[in-house]
Amino acid sequence: MARIESLNVLLDPSGKDFLAELYGKVIENIQKNTISSALKNQDLSGQPTSGSVEAKRFANAQSKDYGTARAAGKGNAVKAKPVTVQIDQDKEIVEELEEKDIMLYGVDGVMTRRSSNHVLTMTRELERAFFQEAVSAGSQFTTEETEVDSILEAAIQQIETTRNDYVDGVPRDMIAVVATPNFYGKVRKFLDDTVHNANVDTAAAEFYTFHGVSVQSSVYLPDGVDFVVMVRGAVAQPVLPRPYTAEKIPLSEAFAVELFFYYGTKAVMPDLILYKPVDALGALTVTSAAGASSGTTKITVTPPKAGSRSYVYKTGASVTAPTYDQNLSSGWTAWDGTSDITATTGNKIGIAEVDTDKKCKKYGEATVTSAA
Repeated sequence: MARIESLNVLLDPSGKDFLAELYGKVIENIQKNTISSALKNQDLSGQPTSGSVEAKRFANAQSKDYGTARAAGKGNAVKAKPVTVQIDQDKEIVEELEEKDIMLYGVDGVMTRRSSNHVLTMTRELERAFFQEAVSAGSQFTTEETEVDSILEAAIQQIETTRNDYVDGVPRDMIAVVATPNFYGKVRKFLDDTVHNANVDTAAAEFYTFHGVSVQSSVYLPDGVDFVVMVRGAVAQPVLPRPYTAEKIPLSEAFAVELFFYYGTKAVMPDLILYKPVDALGALTVTSAAGASSGTTKITVTPPKAGSRSYVYKTGASVTAPTYDQNLSSGWTAWDGTSDITATTGNKIGIAEVDTDKKCKKYGEATVTSAA
């Protein structure tokens, strides 16, 4: 197509064909750019223009002894759980273009640039809505594991071993993990520094799978979430877009270019969605009693430290509590967890549980009682 020099062309057949072509590219690029497009439930029935569609979960079939149906005169009824997805989000992108603004790039040049931005706008909104619904409908994942690989594996296994009326275990190739860049980076670092697997390309940005499960990084997870583990199809998000249209703005040389889209988001299988909240500083219960010798205190800490972690302490008239992941390699004293500590009665003592990098994971404090 030759360069479009005037906005008036958008109203004639060739201009409408250009807008239709541009719209097709927008939809194609949204599908490419969104992680959710590969995860959402596509098995929907109904007409989106009616305002809603329906997804159904069919219960597992159950075998019975031969002759059961003949004796009963009927077979088992198929059990299905319908989930209605309301298309209740009505959105628009309407922008005005002035004739003078297209002199440098032409209408097609300006619209191509703007449509690229529209892709990003729609992508952000659809992704955020998709993962917000996943977190809102899913279950919070908790574990006693402390290493990043063990945490992720435990979450995957919890989904993998789910059993109820509708599912009897889940193959790993149906499970997906979407993580924040921070958590994704921790897994990436583990693979780079610990695994030393020749199959892991440490120069690549993506490692694609972890123990057979797809893993991707996204900036669109809700705040306070490390990752979401879900089965493909667990969330439905029908989108009803409308092609670009253009209209002349009265008494001006401006034209409005309009893109309307409608969507809804609903969890279809909430039992197959887990999310892990961002780690917060864990609590330690610290008690102080008189030690075996004058000026010392015997400290007891619960719960016991995890795995390869260790303790550090600080004592004084007051102790400022550390924050989660704060490095305590300086200003704090290593403690073996059993030896008496020299401290002054009435002062405070803070005990921190740290990882191998001296980063704080748990903290507690007590008022000192020392031997006279």
